[in-house]
Amino acid sequence: MERLTSFGSDPCDKPPCRGCSSYLTEPYIKCAECGPSPLLVCLQCFTKGFEYKKHQSDHKYEIMTSDFPVLEHGWKAQEEMALLDAVMDCGFGNWQDVAYQMRTKSKEECESHYMKNFINNPLYSSTLLNLQRTKDNYFSESAILFKPTDDPPRPTFDSVLSRDMAGYMPARADLMEEFDNYAEWDLKDIDFADDDSDVLRALKLAVVDIYHSRLKERQRRKKIIRDHGLINLRKFQMLERCYPKEVQELYDVMRRFAKVVGPIEHDKFIESHALEFELRREIHRLQEYRKAGIKSFCSARVYERAKRMREDERRKRTMLCEVLQYIHDGRACQQWLSKQAAIDAGITPAVSTITVSATGRRSAPPLNLTGLPGTEKLNEREKELCQVVRLVPGAYLEYKQALVNECRRQGGLRLAQARALIKIDVNKTRKIYDFLLKEGCITKA
Repeated sequence: MERLTSFGSDPCDKPPCRGCSSYLTEPYIKCAECGPSPLLVCLQCFTKGFEYKKHQSDHKYEIMTSDFPVLEHGWKAQEEMALLDAVMDCGFGNWQDVAYQMRTKSKEECESHYMKNFINNPLYSSTLLNLQRTKDNYFSESAILFKPTDDPPRPTFDSVLSRDMAGYMPARADLMEEFDNYAEWDLKDIDFADDDSDVLRALKLAVVDIYHSRLKERQRRKKIIRDHGLINLRKFQMLERCYPKEVQELYDVMRRFAKVVGPIEHDKFIESHALEFELRREIHRLQEYRKAGIKSFCSARVYERAKRMREDERRKRTMLCEVLQYIHDGRACQQWLSKQAAIDAGITPAVSTITVSATGRRSAPPLNLTGLPGTEKLNEREKELCQVVRLVPGAYLEYKQALVNECRRQGGLRLAQARALIKIDVNKTRKIYDFLLKEGCITKA
């Protein structure tokens, strides 16, 4: 009696022979009377009359082989299983790799046989229709889809956009790597047998329940991504930039609560706060008008224009005071004033920003520290030093720390040691050394 084996084509996938413990190769023998776990022996042990516990050599037996056609002449049962495994591994439509994995059939033979017997077979039409309906229902619940009016981006693999989309594949409406991607590993070695004890069976069922809870968490996260439209990150960021800066900060803080409420409720919450911010700003502006004695919008427009002019004048005076604080050369000051006058008149200034002192040496204007990292860590005297020496705050803090540590280690520091420690211009090193010595941060050796 011939029957199709339920094992794969790899000999290592089959259980070993009960008699000699070697891997079974087809054909092999299965006892038809021993159970519930099957007793399998190779042909050599069967011909020797192998007996084991309750198994006797005169028991009925079955010959297990897959060397016979099933659906079509020329396709053995073992090749049918190999084709299904290859399609599952390589994907439907990838017939070149399917044929390469089978090694016994060509690309055209694999495609025609699979389409004829598994896709277009009229015997499976009702089953496939039911599967399609089930798939559609599941797809509508779990897949992450774009709206029909949106054009989903299709980035190349490992590009910046692909990394921003977290491995989302628009053509498949799914993620390349799922949340808790290796959750199925805990189930791969679980096998329910009839002789399992109650405790062992309960443990296995508990593992399955845990796996179901992990699947629910995976679907919950997918639903949040789909409902809030988090796949298209750039579009999401562009919409976020439409809000004022204060509302954007609130948006960042409240984003973590988006998983609790729906997307419409979350958007209404953010929009309401944006409206509240606009109302508060408008109320503050009207209170400023009332405090200034303005009672009409016409007067308010004049007030705003005069306010902008005052702000511009105040900014220019502040800039002039900052420059005059560090430039004591009258000629350089005159050049700077001429340049600002040309800028105000709309003429391109022809005066160079680099001046020439009485000694014939060129001197650069002081360094502007606005926006440079580390400026907030400096006091006023240190800021003045960095502007005159033209040294960024981060580098100054690093040099200062190195000199202070060396001074503490040696109990004092000389200028030559400071120059050997800091590899910059010797004049800048001297100014930093003298400044730290004057401030008491270091002592002279």
